[in-house]
Amino acid sequence: MNKKWAVKRITVNLASNEASKLEKYCDQTGRAATDVIRELIRALPMTRPEQH
Repeated sequence: MNKKWAVKRITVNLASNEASKLEKYCDQTGRAATDVIRELIRALPMTRPEQH
């Protein structure tokens, strides 16, 4: 991938079962956890906050 990324590093605390699930998924798909998490974030629905 030849894109230039503006990187912001974050730390996410996961419960052991969540970390295990992510690791298993990555092992099964051959994908990096970073890529999986980025994809999930991109899929989040974006709605405009209601104005009061």
